[in-house]
Amino acid sequence: MHNKIIFIASGLALVLALVSAFIFSEQPKAQSPVFNPTVDPYAHGIYSEGMIESDQAQGENINLYPEVPGPITRVLVAEGQKVHKGDALLTIDDSVQRATTAQLQAQAEGALAMLHELRAEPRPETLAVSVAQVDNARATLQNARDQLEKEQHSYQMDPKSVSRNDLDNAINAERIAATNLEVVDRQYQLTRAGAWIYDIQNQERTYTSLQRSYLSAAALLAKYTIRAPNDGVVLAVQATAGSYVSSQGAYDSYTQGFDPLIVMGRAESSLEVRAYIDEILIHEMPDPSRMQAEMFIRGTSDHVPLSFVRIQPYISPKIELSDERQELVDVRVLPVIFRFTNPATLHLYPGQLVDVYVKSQ
Repeated sequence: MHNKIIFIASGLALVLALVSAFIFSEQPKAQSPVFNPTVDPYAHGIYSEGMIESDQAQGENINLYPEVPGPITRVLVAEGQKVHKGDALLTIDDSVQRATTAQLQAQAEGALAMLHELRAEPRPETLAVSVAQVDNARATLQNARDQLEKEQHSYQMDPKSVSRNDLDNAINAERIAATNLEVVDRQYQLTRAGAWIYDIQNQERTYTSLQRSYLSAAALLAKYTIRAPNDGVVLAVQATAGSYVSSQGAYDSYTQGFDPLIVMGRAESSLEVRAYIDEILIHEMPDPSRMQAEMFIRGTSDHVPLSFVRIQPYISPKIELSDERQELVDVRVLPVIFRFTNPATLHLYPGQLVDVYVKSQ
């Protein structure tokens, strides 16, 4: 009886194993792709990865970094907003620099006022006082002379009528009055001449120095406001009010690196794509005058013809698409820039990765 049970169990296990093997041996039917993979549109084409960017006469997108550190106080634009050259984009706390600039401006204005004062000398009121002092000294001298003449005339008529002491005092008074008139007259001439030329020159240099210090401080103050260098559109704002920024940009807590505060592009309807041609395929590229290329949008079956713009004649490590700063494999590429009109039916944005085929020679 025991052997019969073992035999039955073995048979059931064998049947189960055969059924399981049959079930798991069947391959699931492959699903049709959501979109057709890119196919070389040319008989012989060069494949490359590309990145869409705004239409620039040179370089890539405009990356704006602050020249001064500090916390952001206001962000004045939004992503996707069109701006004009000189428009304020964001501001950095400038309270200390603003106070410094105001102080230097006040000092420069004070030095300028002093310079005007020196150039305007003599002051009419001061000159009038000097004239009055001269008139008074002249009158005093005339009075002393009259008194001396009386004393001398009386002495000549009767030496006993005037003491020798009184006569000497009258003579001394006349001399003192004459000397005083000379001093007052020289003081009048000095007042009338105005400020000394060396004082004016020294004050001019003082004002120039303070004015330049003020202009320097004002120029630094202006850097606390980030402005649009050209007409364009704001592609990305990578900092918010309250964030501390430096000349390296704004710290990104996700990538743990520094990014530009604002990325700008051109507002034209046309875009560019930067295709990275592998260095081992460069020899297959045609002459720029005969360059043909097409761009394929990933995730769709759409493709867009491209117009050749220029070649960036510098082969660099292929880190643009991976953001890897350390090369594990020395892959180097040649950037080739093409232009295309942004189709209204497609949603294409700067920074988007695409596939590019270039017709080989």
